[in-house]
Amino acid sequence: MLTLQDIEDAAARLQGQLLDTPCVASKTLSQITGAQLYLKFENLQYTASFKERGACNKLAQLTPAERARGVIAMSAGNHAQGVAYHAQRLGLRAVIVMPRFTPGVKVERTRAFGAEVVLHGDTLDEARACALALAQTHGYVFVHPYDDEAIIAGQGTVALEMLRAVPDLDVLVVAVGGGGLIAGMATAARAMRPGIEIVGVQSLRFAAMVDAIKGSHHPQGLTTIADGIAVGSPGVLTRAIIEERVNDLVLVDEGDIEQAIVMLLEIEKTLVEGAGAAGLAALLKYPERFAGKKVGLVLCGGNIEPLVLAAIIERGMVRAGRLARIKVSARDVPGSLARITATVAEAGANIDEVHHQRAFTTLPVQSVAIELVIQTRNRAHIEQVLQALQTAGFEASQH
Repeated sequence: MLTLQDIEDAAARLQGQLLDTPCVASKTLSQITGAQLYLKFENLQYTASFKERGACNKLAQLTPAERARGVIAMSAGNHAQGVAYHAQRLGLRAVIVMPRFTPGVKVERTRAFGAEVVLHGDTLDEARACALALAQTHGYVFVHPYDDEAIIAGQGTVALEMLRAVPDLDVLVVAVGGGGLIAGMATAARAMRPGIEIVGVQSLRFAAMVDAIKGSHHPQGLTTIADGIAVGSPGVLTRAIIEERVNDLVLVDEGDIEQAIVMLLEIEKTLVEGAGAAGLAALLKYPERFAGKKVGLVLCGGNIEPLVLAAIIERGMVRAGRLARIKVSARDVPGSLARITATVAEAGANIDEVHHQRAFTTLPVQSVAIELVIQTRNRAHIEQVLQALQTAGFEASQH
């Protein structure tokens, strides 16, 4: 099984090829969660994820004959970019098979690194079957995204850097898809600091590793905001390492992950994708588990579609009470809307949208239902706006 020496050897190969990313304390998030949080900014890598580490370590060890054959990989995006970038840097041909649902930003970035992209299937398993078939037909070297010792060793260098920066960490919280990152990190961390607690985090919609380790049976979803860890089949090598070296695996749902993305953007001014926010999502969902401990979180990736990010921000504002939809009933006479908007303004809220509803309502025909989307400070402010409207003689409620 993989050892600390394998990971230290990988670190030597990676020297100067990618960033030793910052690992710094977050005072605000520590206050919110009740733990001492240290964030490892792997979203600052050139391809915006830790996947470069494993890819670089694997490609650096290919024989001249293997280099001449070229490489092929299957990936939902970040492994693809890591392989494509380092293949281009080393002068190797790279073919990447990606599922059809892969975010466009990841597909275009992968092509920009000179790789040939093949879009095939709706799942990673289907993409893997296609990649293996192409490898057999054309003789490419298959570069697995997680079930390969060279890949796992490369990813483990994240833990080396974290424990050198903060040697007394109590807990590492790591997102889990196929398990390459946590398997490598657990190998390094367990050797360097035997008493450290290592906790993996999976999306409730893709709980394959949790099911494999714990014997549970969660239904697999079709999609998740954490597409980087949407893996249907856990790795064989990674599972064995996780069973031996990882303390526990926990599940988070979509709302937890979305909230974590918004908090990291607003508080830390850093952009992460769903998988990159999974660790913080776990601390928000299970605060009592980590209270008072020194916790290292890996912000493992930052590749997210702009439109998806916009939707997450808007939904986050709704959850925080900073964006609200209210319904106001009024007499359908000139000046009613002006009085309503003036009342909202006096209460300190800003109006985003206004919609008159005359046909689709059970109100008397002389009345009108007006839906407003308003910007507010918090939930208490929403109540103040509703109270002001009611005091002004309108029927008003949150919708």
